[in-house]
Amino acid sequence: MADTTGTSVTTEPDRPRKSSWKYIGPGIVVAATGVGAGDLVATLIAGSNFGYTLLWAAVIGCVVKISLAEAAGRWHLATGRTLFDGWASLGRWTTYFFVVYVVIWGFVYGAAAMSSSALPLQALWPDVFPADWSIKPWAILCGIVGLVFVWFNKYAVFEKVMTVLVGVMFLVTVYLAIRVTPNLGDAFAGLLPVLPDEKDSILNTLGLIGGVGGTITLAAYGYWINAKGWTEASWMKVMRLDNRVAYLTTGVFVVAMLFVGAELLHASHTSIAAGDQGLVDLSAILADEYGTATAKLFLVGFFATSFTSLIGVWHGVSLMFADFVERYRGAKVSGEDIARGEREKGWPFRAYLLWLTFPPIVLLFQGQPFRLVILYGVLGAAFMPFLALTLVWLLNSTRTPASWRNGWLSNAMLTVAGLLFVVLCVKQIWDQPWSEFF
Repeated sequence: MADTTGTSVTTEPDRPRKSSWKYIGPGIVVAATGVGAGDLVATLIAGSNFGYTLLWAAVIGCVVKISLAEAAGRWHLATGRTLFDGWASLGRWTTYFFVVYVVIWGFVYGAAAMSSSALPLQALWPDVFPADWSIKPWAILCGIVGLVFVWFNKYAVFEKVMTVLVGVMFLVTVYLAIRVTPNLGDAFAGLLPVLPDEKDSILNTLGLIGGVGGTITLAAYGYWINAKGWTEASWMKVMRLDNRVAYLTTGVFVVAMLFVGAELLHASHTSIAAGDQGLVDLSAILADEYGTATAKLFLVGFFATSFTSLIGVWHGVSLMFADFVERYRGAKVSGEDIARGEREKGWPFRAYLLWLTFPPIVLLFQGQPFRLVILYGVLGAAFMPFLALTLVWLLNSTRTPASWRNGWLSNAMLTVAGLLFVVLCVKQIWDQPWSEFF
């Protein structure tokens, strides 16, 4: 039985299971959820501005996230405890940070996720709703469909649907990368770590590294492997294979979109809008260059990208919130508890699902409150260094069985990730218009 008091754990790992492709699943879920429309736009803009120069940064971003997700998964399997239980053992400050984060972040993210999923639908069927309604009906529909889907299905069905949507994303992005005929010589040259000769190039490069599929979904990965039925250390090899597949998939998405940005936008000196609207702009460019069919296919891939992020957060972060509530009520939630699927039918899980869906609808009509958006940006920037540095703490302490504690490579990768995200967090906080906040 795993110790839950923060003292030494002496449980030895069970006999390892043979890693096999047939087990792959949670990695596909974390890849699909972590790579949203914003990541694709950021990569497109990097390709548009710098060509293939920052390809190496996109690859490093995937490697950094492999180390973070592996660490989160290793904690769940090695200890039998959830990540929130580990955080709670570090002090009450972690609980305070988490609950403030998920409440504010979830409120603003809900509106953003629904809007992102609505944009490609509006572009595909512009005449379904009156023009003056904008994307609001589509956004509300996406949020409610996501709610109903996650509410009535357990992890197994959720994983299958995510896998299908990832397949759509994969085919569309690879097709586009081939369609624009990338210059492979320049692409290989882009693997050399060279900074663009531009102002703030270091911070822009760090932002690309840190933004490749990096959100709270990295922390949710441990919960998904438990929901899959992987609850103890014998699954460690399987989890590590699954995790590598996740970020290999992420790497394909990111590299493909950088190819599109480099060839379609950089070569023609064409710019697109920042944010999700940039993908709608790209669809118009694709229609001019390659025809309406290619543009519509891209919008289908855009929807798959956005909607997987929506339902992934609806499921994964709701599991984390349910863990927080149970821990607050004095219960000890283990990986086996999550594997039984009871948490997916409990009121804390469903209460957070409702919080992600209905209150954010208000923001669709009234706009996002200025102060709330600033707090959302600051908390979001602070979460990734919080995750990286607490994992270093947990996985080097007696809370983790000795055989599964960090080695030098894991410590180096997590420390580098933590420092990277601290820099990006400071920049994000510095860039906020605080003079208008007060």
